[in-house]
Amino acid sequence: MKRRLVAAIACRNQGARLYGKPLQNLDVEHSVRILDNIIDCLRTLPCIDEIVLGISEGVENEVFKRVAEEKGLRYVVGDQIDVLARLVACGQLAGATDIFRVTSESPFLYFEPVEALWQHHQEGGADATFMDEVIDGCGFEIISLSALEVSHARGERKHRSELCTLYIREHPQDFKINKATPPAELIRKDLRLTVDNPEDLAVCRIVYGVFKSSAPRLSIPEIIKFLDANPRLIELTAPYAEAGYATMYR
Repeated sequence: MKRRLVAAIACRNQGARLYGKPLQNLDVEHSVRILDNIIDCLRTLPCIDEIVLGISEGVENEVFKRVAEEKGLRYVVGDQIDVLARLVACGQLAGATDIFRVTSESPFLYFEPVEALWQHHQEGGADATFMDEVIDGCGFEIISLSALEVSHARGERKHRSELCTLYIREHPQDFKINKATPPAELIRKDLRLTVDNPEDLAVCRIVYGVFKSSAPRLSIPEIIKFLDANPRLIELTAPYAEAGYATMYR
């Protein structure tokens, strides 16, 4: 059976530190939002058959329906807390065998290895392929829909949350898992390229402004070189880096 890879993006506007993170502008002048760059980058990857938005319930999230219509995407609406259920629903709607997962507040995907890892995932009959150690915000997960359904059925409340692959990670004996390792220069625990705080947004806007001629496929190695040449930008997000990595997969 041919496997079908669907990118499922969980979307909601609630946020204690920064409201409406996916819809914040990377480019204010041209109204390029974080979610725009994510979607546009995913569309450049031949292995991704469809992109579906998993939208949280609530009037404040109605805007994501308009984004989906504007982008020509299908969507589902589901429980605010149970992100895992929304990802499963995205996959079921699109007839997916596997889900490609990125977060809606991380604008710069490490896209280069995606095609090869999807091929390896299929050939090995994997349940999950994780690109974990890359800079916070640039990684991705490929998970079989059946593994996510099992996670939801067997997991506890903590597993039915934004920690969508926690059950799989806690029960490695029950799943076939591939863990991909990025090049050493992309393993930088002092850097983050995800937007959870105003300082994160400021840095990502500057990065996008420098590299927008190559958007939506911004090169992570080139971004690293730029940040290393501008250490004050690294200092802006340093207070959040350690905590972010400490809680990333649990």
